[in-house]
Amino acid sequence: MGRKMKEKNPAQGKGYGKSKAGQQGRKQQYAEVGIKLDLGTLRASGVDTIAVAFPDQCGRLLGKRLPIDYFGAQMEREGLLHVCNYLLATDIELEPLQGFEIASWEKGYGDFALQPDPATLRLTRWYPGGAIVICNLLHEDGRPVEQSPRRILERQVSIFNERGLFPKMASELEFYLFKGTYDEMAERSYRDMVPSTRYIIDYSIQGTSGDEEFLRKVRSAMTEARIVVEGTKGEWGKGQHELNLEYCDAIEMADRHIIFKDGLRRIAMNSGIAATFMAKVSHEMAGSSCHIHVSMKDDKGRNAFWDDATEAPSAFFRAFLAGLMAHTQSLTLFFAPTINSYKRYRASTFAPVCIAWGSDNRTCGFRTVGHGQSFRIENRIPGADVNPYMAFAAMLAAGLDGVERELEPPEPISRNAYMMDEVPRVPTSLREAIDAMEAGEFPRRAFGDEVINHYLRLAKLEYQNFSGKVTDWELIRYFERG
Repeated sequence: MGRKMKEKNPAQGKGYGKSKAGQQGRKQQYAEVGIKLDLGTLRASGVDTIAVAFPDQCGRLLGKRLPIDYFGAQMEREGLLHVCNYLLATDIELEPLQGFEIASWEKGYGDFALQPDPATLRLTRWYPGGAIVICNLLHEDGRPVEQSPRRILERQVSIFNERGLFPKMASELEFYLFKGTYDEMAERSYRDMVPSTRYIIDYSIQGTSGDEEFLRKVRSAMTEARIVVEGTKGEWGKGQHELNLEYCDAIEMADRHIIFKDGLRRIAMNSGIAATFMAKVSHEMAGSSCHIHVSMKDDKGRNAFWDDATEAPSAFFRAFLAGLMAHTQSLTLFFAPTINSYKRYRASTFAPVCIAWGSDNRTCGFRTVGHGQSFRIENRIPGADVNPYMAFAAMLAAGLDGVERELEPPEPISRNAYMMDEVPRVPTSLREAIDAMEAGEFPRRAFGDEVINHYLRLAKLEYQNFSGKVTDWELIRYFERG
């Protein structure tokens, strides 16, 4: 199961089974959150439908939509809903995959229970009359589904919480906007796509003005959904933008991240444009990243990464950073989960290739920024296609190992890290990342065999699927001359 942590069997005490006592326990749980599950307030604001969803292994929201009255009645009756357990054993096309312990044809593809987290209930104005609640996944006997991304992050956060530490995260997400709808893109086989701007718009106020009507809708909708947006800006590509989310608790940030992506795509569809979070849309265009900022609050609300007495980064920070760097190669699969993820890693493109760190140095995989209570680590390795739950969990697990072993990071880099052959490199392909995870002992020690086996199997099947396909590049290169 990975690192041991003190926890009760969820099937005991909280009543997640189907007994009358269990039902009463869930009723009490929902009564305790009060306004967060005030369905009357939601109805008054025009909500008639609740999306009951969970994050899958691809970083998407899956689930079902319920009329608000049925949702309320079901919470009173049982407090749970149900989905087929094959949903954690599929590829991105929802094609059932074989070789997983969690679900298979041999086991009959049973159900998972969805347990709504009432604190996550929020408006989603991009769906008329809509609201959403994020769920945890349980087996039918009440045990948590350990392979579930939200559970994986929850376990790592709990380890820190038991030590009086509270991880804070923030996502910076980059994305492209293209003229035309998703259907039109698919009909053209994603060829001849036209970005929303004719030139690079990095930090440009004028250059982003043509997309401002859309971006304003996004910022407004996210605010209503209790997703705090710091701001939007143009990025280093034609039609490329960045949106920064304000930092908060790690699980809450992962929830906000995944809801934001769903909302932005829907608002784009409603606006007749197409948005993509692919890490690399074209070899001619800049990649899209998800820079992840991490800091740590102690039980007094102070930044554990900073030493007030010396007015300098703390020993805790140094050990956390050292652990993060030590395990990046073996955990890259959680930072870069797809075939396409690795096309982004190119020197001199603001995408990192080196596992190095520096103060305000964007050529390094890890950049330190801020001062005092705002001092933090920016992980520049993940792309916009990352599953935030997995990436956050990987960062926390690696950092904790550095703290436990009192590791020291290498010296910071103050020059161009792209030109330094002597520093460790980020894996260059999904195959390399698979091999690195298999070769490392740390992933299994931190997350347990059932989690690592599950995600290695998923990655291997994705790589196998890709390896058997003929690409346009091959046709152009070899059709006539091969």
